[in-house]
Amino acid sequence: MALYSEKVMDHFMNPRNVGSIEDADGIGEVGNAKCGDIMKIYLKIENDILVDVKFETFGCGSAIASSSMATEMIIGKSIHEALELTNQAVCEALDGLPAHKVHCSVLAEEAIKNALKDYFDKNNIPYDAEKFKETDHDELHAAVHGE
Repeated sequence: MALYSEKVMDHFMNPRNVGSIEDADGIGEVGNAKCGDIMKIYLKIENDILVDVKFETFGCGSAIASSSMATEMIIGKSIHEALELTNQAVCEALDGLPAHKVHCSVLAEEAIKNALKDYFDKNNIPYDAEKFKETDHDELHAAVHGE
């Protein structure tokens, strides 16, 4: 079996929604110093709908593929639907990631949540702080790599 699915390779070789949005309504950035992946997500929102989503990712193929797939999954969704996106859903949409690369999908989920939180904060929209709890990436990295 190949290490990466065809979908992962497709989103890595032909990433969708790459770039930035000049007048973004929400911006979220996350990074993991241990693996070196950094993701930045930009949201354009009209009437609570994500009409455009862009990303800039510095990282491995799995990080780029996870960013690309995650943006595809939330464009056209409401802010509340986008908030429900999970890293598991991103992994499933990519037909899986190797265990040591699952953290890339976690970063994509968190970058989107951070961008939504930025939007909520800028617009004084109340939210449940529990939905924005971040993963301890050092702990996740250690668990995956047996450290």
